[in-house]
Amino acid sequence: MVFSHRMAALAAVVVIPLGIAATSYALTDSPESPKVPPKVELESGSPSATPASTASPTPTPTPSDEVVSRPPVSDDDDDDDGPGDDG
Repeated sequence: MVFSHRMAALAAVVVIPLGIAATSYALTDSPESPKVPPKVELESGSPSATPASTASPTPTPTPSDEVVSRPPVSDDDDDDDGPGDDG
């Protein structure tokens, strides 16, 4: 009886993943190469009347472009002091 339970468990370990793989394979679509549009046009994002190629580039700094100075380095060794160390 124990042998048949072990065989049933082994069969389940093998059959269930194979069933999932077969179902997945049967339900997949055949891959097609992506279709590329003949011409891509980008919007400039500004309501100016001049095209983006003839307008003079004036970059405006964004918050990620701002330079932030480094914080000062402190020589604080208070964390390493033990009890009774007044140094």
